Amino acid sequence: MSSSGRMCPEGAPVPPSDRNQAGYTLGFSAAVCVVCAVLVSTAAVTLRDRQVANAELARKRNVLQATGMITEAERPSQEEVESRFASFEVVAVDLRTGLEVPSFDLETYDARRALAQESTSRPAPPNDAQIARLPNHAVVYKQRDPDGRLSQLVLPIEGKGLWSTMYGFLALGPDLKTVRGLTYYEHGETPGLGGEVDSQRWKALWPGRQVRNAEGQVDIAVVRGPAGPASQDPHRVDGLSGATLTSRGVTSMLRFWLGAQGFGPYLEQLRKGDFDDSSP
Repeated sequence: MSSSGRMCPEGAPVPPSDRNQAGYTLGFSAAVCVVCAVLVSTAAVTLRDRQVANAELARKRNVLQATGMITEAERPSQEEVESRFASFEVVAVDLRTGLEVPSFDLETYDARRALAQESTSRPAPPNDAQIARLPNHAVVYKQRDPDGRLSQLVLPIEGKGLWSTMYGFLALGPDLKTVRGLTYYEHGETPGLGGEVDSQRWKALWPGRQVRNAEGQVDIAVVRGPAGPASQDPHRVDGLSGATLTSRGVTSMLRFWLGAQGFGPYLEQLRKGDFDDSSP
């Protein structure tokens, strides 16, 4: 009789089950891990093209939201997004010179990935936006009217808030100083406080604001408390209640990217070429 009181048919003791052995447990766990790893890897490879396509669609939707061509309430189909986005010219800009780069591989370029390599980025000068490195190139979006004149420009922006790096788009009108819209599509700010950077109410305060003053200097800021309407207080925007540091972050990143270390040289090139101050 075995220690458990059971007997084999022949009367011999029942041997301990292999399933109670440590080797079996480890082997079974390893097999499960291998199977799960294979399934996850297969899913990642299989869905990669779809993930890339979804990321590209989201980028286009965010550009359109910055310009007001898509509202927060809309849920356009992929075909509608593609149709509206088709009016934009996608351009690579060399941030070191302010010049557009012809024959640039726009399909595969990723500015965040470029920051990880010394050959495609450089240290940023000290700045209030807390930007540590700058990519050598940035991708911008230009829209022209039927006569071929620049009608609006969308610039990618990023900078530190309170808890996170905030990523967004700033849309400018043909004079390159009037805000058409501002949107943030990725951040980790506190919901209900700094997280209000992507609220429809706050974003609605931006159209019509002026990013430069009469002397041509970058002069746009998110202030503590309320600001006046764009017609009366063109360079100031209401602060985010309870989110002073996030508000400062928005001011700092806009001033950085519109200044000499960001898109300032490029905007100057556009003012000389694409935009004529004498045009209506």
